[in-house]
Amino acid sequence: MLCTKCAVNLPEGSEFCLKCGQPVNRARATTAALPPATIAVLACSKCGATLPDGAQFCLKCGKPVSLPPKTPTISERGATEQVIPSQVARPKRKLSRLLWLLLALFLVAILWAATSDSPYAQGIQELVGWKHDQTVLQTPFSVSPHNFRYYKFSLPQGSMHVAVVGQFSAASEDSKSDNDRKNSDKNKDKDADSNIEVYVLSEPAFTVWQNGYAASSVYESGRVSQGTVEAELPPGAGIYYLVFSNKFAPKAAKNVNATVLLRYKNWVPESFRRIVDRFWNWLGL
Repeated sequence: MLCTKCAVNLPEGSEFCLKCGQPVNRARATTAALPPATIAVLACSKCGATLPDGAQFCLKCGKPVSLPPKTPTISERGATEQVIPSQVARPKRKLSRLLWLLLALFLVAILWAATSDSPYAQGIQELVGWKHDQTVLQTPFSVSPHNFRYYKFSLPQGSMHVAVVGQFSAASEDSKSDNDRKNSDKNKDKDADSNIEVYVLSEPAFTVWQNGYAASSVYESGRVSQGTVEAELPPGAGIYYLVFSNKFAPKAAKNVNATVLLRYKNWVPESFRRIVDRFWNWLGL
């Protein structure tokens, strides 16, 4: 039905108009199609009647209705604005932790590649050109006639692309007196007396050679007064002998000056590598 004063649609059973507060005259009220029922969100403060949303006067007693504010207060807006930054900060913290973890793993990988003797690590060392040298011999010495002198060295398990390199020179102990000789034939003999034989032998080959038999060698110089040692050793662990032989000389002892190194594709010092190896063994790697 409609209000007789302002023609507003009124719910069934209304005694006063929702807009103007005019008492409803049921006899004169005009019946009209009512809109769908709305959700009740208010209650009259005087009689307790339930009121539809938007009512300004009570349907039962006609008391004006005071509507609550619909917009959020300043304090509520501030609370909402404070929640948003904290929610955004959590993904950033997780991303930062992930980056630190990846950096730590990267540093561990570099340390392993620089210090390990495994074939994979040595492949990386060769790729980037990391090298370090280990001294086998760097001192002058003398070799008596019909005799030889050797220096023993070894390679650790997993070694790859390791070379023995160096230089040597030999001279007869009586070379000064020979220099005073004027006879050319005697000078030729002096040159022959300055020769030395240099070998790099594996442990089994050294045993065979020491007993007077021919043996395969990693390096052999022949009879020379000076030369350059340069030979790549087989991969893996092994024990080797650097030999200076004067067996062929009947009388003259030889003074030898030599510098021989093991050249790894790794620049890390041996002492540090041993410490790191113990650490990997402790971790079970």
